[in-house]
Amino acid sequence: MLSVKHEIHSVDQAQQVLNESFYAMDVEVLAPRPDWTASFAVGGDDTVMIGDLHLGVDVRVDAGELGAYHVNLPLSGQMVFRQGRSGPWLASTTRAGVYLPTGHTVVDRWSGDCRIIAVKISRAELENHLSLILDAPVRGPIDLTPQLDVSRGAGAAWARLARMIAADTADAGLTGHPVIGARLRETLVSGLLTASGHRYRDAMERHRPALAAPGAIRRVAEAMRAQPGRPFTVADLAAIAGVGVRSLQLGFQRYAGMPPMTYLRQLRLGLVHEELRRAAPGTTVAQVAYRYGFTHHSRFAAAYRRRYGVTPSHTLHC
Repeated sequence: MLSVKHEIHSVDQAQQVLNESFYAMDVEVLAPRPDWTASFAVGGDDTVMIGDLHLGVDVRVDAGELGAYHVNLPLSGQMVFRQGRSGPWLASTTRAGVYLPTGHTVVDRWSGDCRIIAVKISRAELENHLSLILDAPVRGPIDLTPQLDVSRGAGAAWARLARMIAADTADAGLTGHPVIGARLRETLVSGLLTASGHRYRDAMERHRPALAAPGAIRRVAEAMRAQPGRPFTVADLAAIAGVGVRSLQLGFQRYAGMPPMTYLRQLRLGLVHEELRRAAPGTTVAQVAYRYGFTHHSRFAAAYRRRYGVTPSHTLHC
């Protein structure tokens, strides 16, 4: 997950960063003032882009059709926005602004004191994720409501997660890791679907998935064995099985006696154990563990000891 920080002193610079990181847009200063400074910290990939953005001067933004789902979560100040024939709407510290892929998008006023967490989610990512949850095709775009209450409940929980990921992205932290970052982004997407209002909410709450068939479980297990170090997410594994996430979890619990990610961890531990037993001189525990997807050394060592009764280094040197 690439992370870039910017300190900006002109509208042209701000527009360039916004265009490169989010969308092609026109930025117009509404109340010019001297010596203003904007600060942007942006990171992400083609599926999810997240930024901590503060312009420092009142502006109007015309972004046209976004082509992606988007949330602006103010940490201070306010934004007034419209999309298509909907609006005007107010985004504030208690209500985030939510945008759809379609409909001409205009922020009539982004106040200079308004610092936001901006989350862009590709259309395919959100809609495919929902189809995995429902075990059924989804006809998009998903009609997310234009405001998300972030003062309480699921909306507040989602806002906390977005703030945490934005802060970690700005510091080039764990979100940059292929395994941890992918899981955090997956949680951010599923959390938005759970916290927001849309026409599929009732179906999500009613859905009682069927068990994945043994053949689907076998395909997933074979994929894990073929690429044990690959940074699989639950959604990745569900796609391999051709079922929804919940069906995969129920199927693994029925046929393997454990959730799919636990199965993957146990598989990796076994492979690490075998490699440590026959390791060549000069091999380190960290090298082997990392190769099989273990990124947190102390947690790996604790899991290894629970399973084998000795430390990884003991196995390596015996």
